[in-house]
Amino acid sequence: MQQFGEVFKSIGERYFSWISLPMIMWTDIVEIIIISFLVYHVLVWIKNTRAWSLFRGIVIILVFVFLAALFDMTTILWIAKNVTGIAVTALLIVFQPELRKALEQLGKTSVLSGLIQFDNGRVSGELFSDKTIDELIRASYEMGKAKTGALIVIQNKDPLTEYELTGILIDALVSSQLLINIFEHNTPLHDGAVVIKGNRVVAATCYLPLSDNMELSKELGTRHRAGVGISEATDSLTIIVSEETGRVSVAMNGELHRNIDADFLRNKLAVLQSKTIEEKKFIFWKGRSRNETKADK
Repeated sequence: MQQFGEVFKSIGERYFSWISLPMIMWTDIVEIIIISFLVYHVLVWIKNTRAWSLFRGIVIILVFVFLAALFDMTTILWIAKNVTGIAVTALLIVFQPELRKALEQLGKTSVLSGLIQFDNGRVSGELFSDKTIDELIRASYEMGKAKTGALIVIQNKDPLTEYELTGILIDALVSSQLLINIFEHNTPLHDGAVVIKGNRVVAATCYLPLSDNMELSKELGTRHRAGVGISEATDSLTIIVSEETGRVSVAMNGELHRNIDADFLRNKLAVLQSKTIEEKKFIFWKGRSRNETKADK
């Protein structure tokens, strides 16, 4: 038996001596996990943006370059070598909006703040009063009955200053009469979004970023896509009233709830209203959802 083992040992030393397994440390495992995580999110980002078509085009070009290198086609290789630097710069310019959005999501809900969130803190308390909730609900459903389109953005933690500056400053207490008059057809302020901070309407006719989420229904118009777009870029809550159907929707955290009733809207506003933050608080883990719910039929 001992001789049998020695035979196997000699065979192993003779034929498999070239195999040497590297020493794997715990840092190597962490590094593999981080790289896998980043590569996965980059691929998801590429698939959900215009970069997916571009990526397929780049693959085709690389195949041609590989064939050119394989058959020593010097002219094609020279062109590829001299165009590469310019092409990279051109890609950065063409995909500047997508890259900016990806970096914004990296620092917000998508990756980092989904795991750990750092807050400078502010004084605890309600963002707005119960009266403001009542006025918002009353205005939304009265405009819905009259089929008056509306887009109302309610600020949470993230400042909306850059969007306020695209519109006209108002600075007035929230009231249903004011909101209805702002969005009345053929009035100077009806086009665009209203931004609300606390209990005050701070601006109207504001321009919002449009969402490029491919999962949104194709029947949705610019107003709904703008509502989802601002909820993707910030942590605000947006109330959308459809001009075609008169139905009320709400967008928050990139998620669109369509054809909601007054109780559902009140619950969403109550959650936002009571959201308080303590000084220098670290929040570990923050869930996220980006699915469209409740189809508008």
